[in-house]
Amino acid sequence: MMKTKNFILTTTGVIATAITLGVWDSQNSPVEASSHREAPLIANDPLADNTDLYAFRSPDDTNTVTIIANYVPLQLPQGGPNYASFGENIRYEIHIENDGTAGDDITYRFTFSKVNQDPTTFFNIRLGQQNLKTTYVAEKSINGGAFTQIVTGGVVPPPNIGPRSISDPTVGLGAASYNALMTAAVTNATGGGGETVFCGSADDPFFVDLGGIFDLGQTRAGAGAADGVGNKNIHSIALKIPISTLQKDGLSVTAASDILDSDFIVGIWASASRPATRTLSNSGGAPTDAGSYVQVSRIGMPLTNEAVIPIGSKDKWNSLTPYNEDAAMEDFFCNPELALYMDDAQFGGAVPAFSALRVQKASQTVLGNVDFSNGNDGLFVLAGNAALNGTALDAALFGNYLLRDNKPRSVDLLPIFHTGVPNLVPYQLATGKTDGNPLTAGKPFINNFLPLFGDMLRLNMAVPVTPRNHPDFNSLGLVHAAVLGLTNPTYNTDASLQWIPNMDGFPNGRRLEDDVTRIELQAVGGVVLAAIGLWYDDRNIGSSPLSPNLLAVLGYTTGVESNDVAFTSTFPYVAQPWSGYANHTGQ
Repeated sequence: MMKTKNFILTTTGVIATAITLGVWDSQNSPVEASSHREAPLIANDPLADNTDLYAFRSPDDTNTVTIIANYVPLQLPQGGPNYASFGENIRYEIHIENDGTAGDDITYRFTFSKVNQDPTTFFNIRLGQQNLKTTYVAEKSINGGAFTQIVTGGVVPPPNIGPRSISDPTVGLGAASYNALMTAAVTNATGGGGETVFCGSADDPFFVDLGGIFDLGQTRAGAGAADGVGNKNIHSIALKIPISTLQKDGLSVTAASDILDSDFIVGIWASASRPATRTLSNSGGAPTDAGSYVQVSRIGMPLTNEAVIPIGSKDKWNSLTPYNEDAAMEDFFCNPELALYMDDAQFGGAVPAFSALRVQKASQTVLGNVDFSNGNDGLFVLAGNAALNGTALDAALFGNYLLRDNKPRSVDLLPIFHTGVPNLVPYQLATGKTDGNPLTAGKPFINNFLPLFGDMLRLNMAVPVTPRNHPDFNSLGLVHAAVLGLTNPTYNTDASLQWIPNMDGFPNGRRLEDDVTRIELQAVGGVVLAAIGLWYDDRNIGSSPLSPNLLAVLGYTTGVESNDVAFTSTFPYVAQPWSGYANHTGQ
C-alpha cells in the first residue's frame, strides 16, 4: 500500500514540517502582507494580495460613501483556463474607524466559495455552465462584536472570457452583455445598514508608469510612458454605504456643522487573512486549512509600502495594523528615501526625471530660512518658540509629534500618511496669511485628522462632491484645490472657509480618477509645504508665490495621468474587465 505524505504550507508561502518562518503579526507570530506586489512574501500569494483602496462620496448618490478594495494584481484578461479569482479560505475585510479610539468601529468581511458545474470540460464556460463559479457571503461586525450576515449567496460574475462564452445563447451563458452581468451582481445588503455591494472582476483603475518608476525613478513625461497596469484586470469588493451608517453618531451629512466638520471623519483600511497552516497531500486530495486566521495583506494609503518603506521592512510593516504600528516605521516618512533623489547635494543628479522636484533647503519666512532636506531640522528649529502657541505645532497640542530633531518631514509627510491633517495653523492655505509667516491663520482647505498614529485612508465625509463634469475637476485632488485657493479669484479673495473644487480628492479620501503617484511625488518634493506658506527657495518674501520652482513641481508629470479606460457614472464606478478574447497583453 502506498503511504500518503503530507506537507504543511504555512502562511509565509514556504513548505515546512512544523515550523512557520519569519515575519510578525500583532502578537509577534508569523504573517505576511502587501499591496500591489511591493512586499516580498505576499508576491507568492496573489489571491490574498491587496492592491488598492479607494474611498469617496458617491458622485451620483452624495448621501453615501463608496469604498472599493481591490485584490489580485496584474491579471492578464486571457489568462485561462483557470482565470484569476477571489480565493477560498481567505477573509477579505474592510475596516472602518470613526471615533478616534483604536480599534474597528465597523468591519465588513467577505468569504468566497467556488463550484464546478461541469467538471468534464477544460473550458471555464460551456453550454450555460460555469466552472469555478464563485459566490460569497458578506458579514458585518460593529465595535468588535459578533459578525452577522448581510449578504448570503452573493453572485460574482464570471471572468470576461470573450463573446462566445459570455453572450452566445447556444454555447455560452447567453448574457445580454458583460455589463449586464455586472449590473445583476449588484446586491442590496440586509441588516439595516443600507449598504449596496458588488464583488467581481473589473478593469484595474490604478494607472502608473510602473516600468519607469521602478527603473530607478526613470519616469517618462513624453513619448515612451506607458500605463503598467493598462489592459489588466483586478478583483474589486465595492461597498456603497450611507454616511449615517459610517458616521460615529449615526448622523446624516445634512447635520454637519460645516464642510470640514471633524465629526464626519473616517479612517479606512483593508486586509486579507488566511488560516495559519495549509496541509498539502500528494494523493491529489484537496488541501486542508487549519489554525486561526492571520492577516497576510493590508492597505490604507496608496504607495506607502511601495515607495516609502524600504525592502528590508516591508513584510514587517505589512504585518502590523494601523492600531499597533511600530513607531520606528514613522522615521521612513520623516526622512523619506525618495527625497534623497530630489536633492542635488545627495543623489538628485542620479535621477534626472525628478529634476523638477526639489525639496526646499532655504525656504524663506519671517521666522528665518528653513531646510527641509533629509537629516536637517525643518521646523524643529522653532520648537519652544512662542510663535507656535495655539497652532498644531504647539507642544501642548501635537508639536511633540510633528516637530522632531533631524526629521524634517515629520511636519508634512508624517501627518498626511499617519494622522490626517487638522484644520489648524499652519495647515491652512497661504491665502490670507501674513506674507512670509506661515504661522498666521489662512484659508481652511483640509480637515481629515483622526488622532491615531497609523496608516489609513482618511476621508472627511462632510466635504462636498466635485462633479466629474465640473470645469475645475482635476486628478491632482487636494493639490489642485490648493492651487485654486491660492490663485483663482473665485476662491482667493479672503481666508474664509468655502468649498473649493477637489477638496474631496486625495489625500482626503481617494477618488478613482486621482493621480496618486503624481500627487505623492509632488508631496515628497514639498508642494504641501509651499501651499501653507513654506515657499520654495527661489521665492522671496513679497514676490509672487508662483516661483519657477513651484511651477516646475506643479507641472511635473510621470507621463501617465489617467486610467486607460473611462470609469462609469454609477455604482460600482469601475469599468468592466477587459475581455480575454480581445487579447489585451498590457502596455
